[in-house]
Amino acid sequence: MSVAVDVRDLLGHPGSHRAVRVAEAVPGLATDLARVPEDQPVEADLVMESVVEGILASGPVEATMALTCARCLKTFDAGFRVEVQELFVPGARPEDDEYPVEEGFVDLEPLIRDNVLLAMPFAPLCKPECLGLCPRCGGDRNLGECACTEPEADARWAALEALFAESPDETS
Repeated sequence: MSVAVDVRDLLGHPGSHRAVRVAEAVPGLATDLARVPEDQPVEADLVMESVVEGILASGPVEATMALTCARCLKTFDAGFRVEVQELFVPGARPEDDEYPVEEGFVDLEPLIRDNVLLAMPFAPLCKPECLGLCPRCGGDRNLGECACTEPEADARWAALEALFAESPDETS
């Protein structure tokens, strides 16, 4: 997939600029717990500005993410908006920190992909006070207290448990 924009009219004319609106689906925008659905467009309202070094693209990129709560595993949607400011340089190589201008065109897809993936939360939460799942039975603790029974003590720890039961309480 490519979102090519013709910038030949801007190259070599520092100070000139043009607005570009993009609304394209970008496949493969996903991490373990967050993704932008492939049937939903990612929208960008960018100003393409000619600078001495090349073309500076700046503006907001936004879409809706499908997220999975890191604590309770419920799925939910959340919108996001990230401000981008990236430089496109004629002759840039993949190892450079800039995006390339090739034959008077810039491809906005790598800019969108890089910025959206970096904006995705590592451990999204459905709500800040999410209680998560019970570690014993897997029940959702947001729906109420878990009804599972206490696990039986491991017999291998009985001697250590006895030592702690005999020691005086130092917190009193």
